[in-house]
Amino acid sequence: MKQQIIVSGLGGQGALTLTRLLAEAAAALDLEVLTSETHGMAQRGGTVISMIKVGPFRGPLIPPGRADVGLFLALKNLAVHRLYLKHDAAVFVNSPVPGDFQNIDAQGLARQMGAAVAANLILLGFAAAREGLFCGVELMEDLIREKLPPRFRETNLQAFRLGVAAAG
Repeated sequence: MKQQIIVSGLGGQGALTLTRLLAEAAAALDLEVLTSETHGMAQRGGTVISMIKVGPFRGPLIPPGRADVGLFLALKNLAVHRLYLKHDAAVFVNSPVPGDFQNIDAQGLARQMGAAVAANLILLGFAAAREGLFCGVELMEDLIREKLPPRFRETNLQAFRLGVAAAG
């Protein structure tokens, strides 16, 4: 198993939480994993990109044109970080507007459930259910239950399941 994933968002959107969950999933499956994060001006809503390499890779950075999967928490980041994706990559975008990618209005759904910060987990559920990731829905749900703070457990699980349901 080899998969290279980028997670792109803005500071405060939970890109690093998704990175951690994906790394934990790889470890749970006994797969090698490397991660890399670039925070930029994250504290001020600036761009954040994380790279996750699952499998036997030598370095943590993904060269342009090599990522198999892109999780975009902000539509505007697609223009900035799309260069990392292969031409046939699975691309999942938090966007109410369709495009040449798989879209879900994760932010809108998160607001409807009263937890605007949970859009990241909605997008993750959507991607996992669409089989875009190396790991499945059940493992991700277990990790959300085990690894994320208990006080947010039910909200996080609800958000993830909402993304899974939206995937059809």
